Amino acid sequence: MKNTLPQIKFENKINPKSFFDIVRIEDLFNRALDHNVEENHLVKFYIIFYVYEGKGVHAIDFHDYKYSPGTVLIIRKDQVHKFFKNKSIKGYLLVFTEEFIISHLNQMEASKTMQLFNDSLSNPVITFNTDEEFNDFTVLVKHMESEYQLKDDFSIGITRSVLHIVITKLFRVKAKKGQFIDKKKYMARFIEFQKLVEAECFESKKVSYYAKKLGVSAKTLNTISNSIVNTTAKAFIDERVMMQVKRLIITTDHSIKEIAFLAGFSDPSNFYKYFKKFAHISPEVFRKQH
Repeated sequence: MKNTLPQIKFENKINPKSFFDIVRIEDLFNRALDHNVEENHLVKFYIIFYVYEGKGVHAIDFHDYKYSPGTVLIIRKDQVHKFFKNKSIKGYLLVFTEEFIISHLNQMEASKTMQLFNDSLSNPVITFNTDEEFNDFTVLVKHMESEYQLKDDFSIGITRSVLHIVITKLFRVKAKKGQFIDKKKYMARFIEFQKLVEAECFESKKVSYYAKKLGVSAKTLNTISNSIVNTTAKAFIDERVMMQVKRLIITTDHSIKEIAFLAGFSDPSNFYKYFKKFAHISPEVFRKQH
C-alpha cells in the first residue's frame, strides 16, 4: 500500500523538547515546506487555529469551515486538513503534542483539553461572544508569542502557563454557549465507546458488538450515545466508519474494491450502497473531489 497523503509530524528545531510551537499563519504561507499546505495533509499533533484579521475558509476532515476575525478552529491529532491561502489573513497556529498535554497539565486539565479537541463532542469552530473577549484573547496570544521568542530560562514555562489560560478561555466560551459537557453523567463511558469504535469499526458496525465489549446492554449504549452526542449508537458508529473510510480513500492508492474489503464489507456492492447513503456520492467521485 502506498500512502498518498503527507503525514506531518511535529518538529520544532529551535526548541525540540518544548513539544510546542507558535506560528503566524501569514508566515506559514511564505515558508518553503516539504508539503503543499493547500492540499490535504494529516497532522500528528494538535492545532489551535486563531484568526484576528481577514476572512477565509479552512478544510478539516473534508468539510469547509468559514472563519472571520475572532474565529478559533480546533484541529486534533490524526485529522486531515488543508489551507486556502489568503493574503488578507492574520492569525496564529498554536501547535503542540500529547507529550505537552500529559507533561504540563494535571489529569483533570489534560482530560478537559482532550475533550476540547474531540471532534465527536463539539463543532471545531469557536467564536467569541463579545468584542471584549475577542480583544482579550488576541492580547493573550500575542503575549504568548513574545514570551516564546525570548528564549530565556523562564520563557517556556510562561508560554505553557499562557497556553493553559488560552485553553481555559476557550472552555469558558463554550460553556457560555451551552456546549460544555464535561460534567455529563455518561461522559466517561462515551469516551470508552468512542475509542473502541475508532479502533474496531471495520471489525463490526453492530451496536450489540460494542455493547458486549463494554459490558452494557444495547439500550444502555444508546442512552450513553444520546446523552453525549444526541444521536443513536448506530448513527455514531456509522459516522466514525465513514470518516475512517474517507481517510482510506484519500490517503491510500487502494482501489475502491480493496477499501471495501478493508472496511469489513464482504460484498463491494454493499459498500457502494453504504457509502452513497451517507456521502450522497460514489467513492470514486469523492476521491476525485479531494
